[in-house]
Order: sequence, then structure tokens, then C-alpha cells
Amino acid sequence: MKRVCVTGSSGFIGTHLVRRLKAEGYWVRGVDVKLPEFAPFAGDDLLLSDLRDPDPAQVALADVDAVYHLACEMGGIGFTLPHSFDQRLTNSRIDQNVAAAVREQRVERVFFASSACVYNETLQAEVTAWPLTEEDAYPAQPDLSYGWTKLMGEQLLQDLAHDTQVGIRIFRFHNVYGELGAWDGGREKAPAALCRKVALAKLRGDDHITIWGDGEQQRSFMYVDDCVEGIRRLMDSTYAHPLNLGRDDAVSINTLARLIMDVAGYECAIEHDLSQPQGVRARNSDNSRLREVLGWTPQIDLRAGLERTYPWIEQRVTEKYGEQTHV
Repeated sequence: MKRVCVTGSSGFIGTHLVRRLKAEGYWVRGVDVKLPEFAPFAGDDLLLSDLRDPDPAQVALADVDAVYHLACEMGGIGFTLPHSFDQRLTNSRIDQNVAAAVREQRVERVFFASSACVYNETLQAEVTAWPLTEEDAYPAQPDLSYGWTKLMGEQLLQDLAHDTQVGIRIFRFHNVYGELGAWDGGREKAPAALCRKVALAKLRGDDHITIWGDGEQQRSFMYVDDCVEGIRRLMDSTYAHPLNLGRDDAVSINTLARLIMDVAGYECAIEHDLSQPQGVRARNSDNSRLREVLGWTPQIDLRAGLERTYPWIEQRVTEKYGEQTHV
């Protein structure tokens, strides 16, 4: 039985990944600054530690064979834009401390959760932009400060692999969604935010929801089970370069909202708030290399994923706001 560590184990993807690793028979240590919010920790050992400090990273990675490095400061665009400095400082410190601990503790293999935000934003300026290949990260001009931190994290691990015998695996995630993740408060991504808005409109009988921007911005969305499946497949492979992980069937945010309404069984109008940030105009994953390397691509389509995600968020909305409808 292999011993592994998952950093950011109390987060959205971390919670699902710990469950998967335990189901496969791994001994799992988690490390995070907080307890999981929506489900009990499913691993063997949970360290409540701040990886911005070097000592906890050394402790967390002691006596493990591999680390799945997910820990970072992140959120939707409404959170990222006003917190750029703190986000960059936090993520840089975490990545440096984890990489140093990987070397000092002689960890055999490390997975790094990167992001499609590393891609050059000039290639995503039009709705008709083509899917992004792995080479499109350079010349570098990432989207937002968050994208810069992830690109620097990739380079840090590539340097580590160059100087040591550590095996590295890197995925650039494209918009992961599903249950057990942030759904309000500003850190949630578009699918969760729109599920919340539709559920709240349904609960209150509202006749509209509001979308940031004109709603024509394009994105692809990957259900969390596919994300975890991809991580496990990549970790068991020999591929040591950054790789896309996402679906390649982008839709507009307007289309996403209407699909959620259909899943919810509640139709209402869409209003657009053009004063709010909306990110790049189009982002989609080119999965050619993913298919070549792993012989696999994400299998769960958007509707199927939303049919699992929406009821979970609707329940959270009802629990939090249900009593207010009777006041």
C-alpha cells in the first residue's frame, strides 16, 4: 500500500481525490488550513497546517511516496481580481515550500494542479477563438495574476525535475465543477454560481437571474469525477510535461444558464450586468495530446454533470434561504 499526501485536501477537488485514493487502497495524509466544509475527511491523517510556512510542508511530506499538490488560494473572477497580490504571494509561498519539501523528503513523484489560466490571453480575446494547445502558454501572457502563479509553479517543478530524480505530472484544469465545492461567497465558479442563482429564483419565484457580462463568453466545463479520473491516469503514466485536462465542447454562459434552468425545471429571464468582469471571451481545451498520452478524454457531458450538481446546490440554497421566503 502506497503512502500519499494530498495538499489542499479539504478543498473541492481535494475532497473527491482523497475519497478516490482511499477507495484504491492508498494510505492518505491530507494537509489544509481548515477542515472539509461539506463532507468528513476520508483519509487516514489530516494535518491542519499552513503551507505558506516551510516547516509544515516538511512534516506533511515526510514518509510519503507521492504528493498530489492542489493547495492554492483561488476563487471566481469576482474574488481573484481584488485579491491579486495576496493570491500571488500565497500561492508562490505554498508552491516553493512544497517543492522544497519534495526534494528534502525524497518524494518519488509529485502531481501539480495547474490551470488553463496560464494560457496567453491574447489568444482568447474573441468568441471564435480556437481551442488551446499546450504550446499556447508561451510567449507568456496569462489571464489574471492567478494564471501567472500557476505558470511559475509549473516552471518551479520542471526545474526540480531537471535537478533531481523526482517524477512530475502537471495538468492544466479547465473549469471543474460538481458537488462539495464552493457555491456562494465569491469563490464559486460559473456553474456553481448559476446553479445558486437559478435555485434561489426558483425558491423565491423570481422572474429573472443576472449574469455578469453579455453571456456570450465561451467556456468548457468538466465534471469533477472526470477530473479525478484524469489525475489518477496521469499519475500512473510516464508523461512529465504540462497537459490539458478539460472537455473540448465549449458553450456560452447564456447556454449554460438555460441548461441549468432546464435541469431545475424552472424557466426565467436572463438579465446581463455589463459592469461586472467576465474574463476572456473564449476558452476551450484542445484534447489532442491528452488523447494521445492517456488514450482517454473526459466522458461526462455537461448535462449529466449538472444533473448531479444542481440538486446538491439547490439543497444548500434551500437550507440557507428557505426560511427567508416565509418572512
